[in-house]
Amino acid sequence: MTKIVQRPYPADVALTLSENGMPALLARIYAARGICNPAQLDTGLARLLPFTQLKNAQEMARLLADAIAAKRKLLIVADYDADGATACAVALRGLRACGAQVNFIVPNRFEYGYGLTPEIVRLAAKSSPDIIVTVDNGIASVEGVTEARKLGIEVLVTDHHLPGDTLPDALCIVNPNQPGCPFPSKNLAGVGVMFYVLLALRAELRARGAFANQPEPNLGNLLDLVALGTVADVVKLDENNRILVQQGLLRIRAGRACTGIQALLRVAKKSPAQASAYEMGFIVGPRLNAAGRLENMGLGIQCLLSDDPGEADAIAAKLDALNQERRSIEADMQQAALVALENIDPTDGYSLSLFDESWHQGVIGILASRLKDRFHRPVIAFARSQVVDKKGGVELKGSGRSIPGLHLRDALDLVAKRHPHLLQKFGGHAMAAGLSLREEHFTEFQDAFESVAQSLLTAADLTRIQETDGELGHDEFSVEMARNLEQQVWGQGFPQPLFDGVFGVQSQRVVGEKHLKLQLSTPSGTFDAIHFFSIDPMPATIRAVYSLSINEYNGRVSLQLMVRHWQAAGQ
Repeated sequence: MTKIVQRPYPADVALTLSENGMPALLARIYAARGICNPAQLDTGLARLLPFTQLKNAQEMARLLADAIAAKRKLLIVADYDADGATACAVALRGLRACGAQVNFIVPNRFEYGYGLTPEIVRLAAKSSPDIIVTVDNGIASVEGVTEARKLGIEVLVTDHHLPGDTLPDALCIVNPNQPGCPFPSKNLAGVGVMFYVLLALRAELRARGAFANQPEPNLGNLLDLVALGTVADVVKLDENNRILVQQGLLRIRAGRACTGIQALLRVAKKSPAQASAYEMGFIVGPRLNAAGRLENMGLGIQCLLSDDPGEADAIAAKLDALNQERRSIEADMQQAALVALENIDPTDGYSLSLFDESWHQGVIGILASRLKDRFHRPVIAFARSQVVDKKGGVELKGSGRSIPGLHLRDALDLVAKRHPHLLQKFGGHAMAAGLSLREEHFTEFQDAFESVAQSLLTAADLTRIQETDGELGHDEFSVEMARNLEQQVWGQGFPQPLFDGVFGVQSQRVVGEKHLKLQLSTPSGTFDAIHFFSIDPMPATIRAVYSLSINEYNGRVSLQLMVRHWQAAGQ
């Protein structure tokens, strides 16, 4: 069941924003998202938090500047998702622009697992680097950093994940979430952390006179990659991240994105001029992620590094094919999960833990997310690992997604404390986490996780809450209002405005075999609407949750409602 509620907002703040010239609806929307002053909506680069506040950024800049001067070999070790790929591309492009000798490797997730493992260090050592630089990983790589130092390789860690009880013995760590870091934004993605390190490095090189006879690198050229990685990693879009994303989107819309991003938009038949956070998160990001999920993220990184349109188009076509394969695998896995649940009522419990020996390790996270959305329960999906554990047993890899009310990483920590033998390793954050365990322990884990979920969640937590920004007034159903809303960056922690209201369903028909095209009426008028990926027929009167969009067809511009949820009026 879904309960529709209006998002609360401080009326006095909304009034103040309105008195400063903001339309009443926008004032209400922004007040509900923590905006108290119109200046907080300024996405100019001048408002970006300074790198001087990021702990160890200047120290890492000095170490990198020394390495560049001494012509030492740097090797980037990247994570295998879109954040890791963009962080790697930003590191390579930025460091090379600053004169560094630098290359990269990215672990195959199925052979080496996550992060700077000892195995990855030994693989990296074959290319004889002087310094390893991690991007979007490393904060938990205690054993890997120790192995690197044994081999005479120094390690610089750039990461944004939460640290464990022990930090790795790296030469330097930059992570806004490490102890003692005063950086106000704890929500930087891995790509954002690397971008900040480059800002500090450029300042350090400037102070050393490195640009006396040559132009400084324009790090603004990297902001398209920063925007893509930030949105794709679903980090909270606080004020600082919104600046990074908006500046990157402006570059993309102006046709100045890197060749790889342009190719990924082309293969998806999307116009750069219309690029928004949605395209980064749901169009470009998944195609990039498909490489890491099914093969090796090296392919995605090469796409982002290419300056040759022909080469980039060829790689983008491969990524698009991989993404189609991923979607097919995901659909099959979801069907298998639903069949497995036919004799089980998911609403009888507080959690779902599922395993199928045929499932693909690279797609279990997406499966968990889909099932979490469907049943509004924390879900962990497991697949067999390609790695045999140290005792010769079969290892399962799990990927989980949670709901508000249950911090998934903390819940797994509680499982580990209550059952020390169960989890081989785990990590993550509130809404997503990963873990591994022996296959023989799966049933025991199901019971242990359910027990923890019942101790942390209430029955009320298991009712899906659909927050909206209330009903629209007569004059607010307009193309102008839709354009006003399009100009802002919306996403995690700064949600896109949704509205609700009662509508008469004047007509409905299936289009594209899987979408419902509608005409909905209210006292304010009759509007075209569409409900994507649903063909369930609607009754004559519904209560709908929707967003405003603009439909441009044959030179005609009109308002269109995007239905996100509906239920019979009066429910």
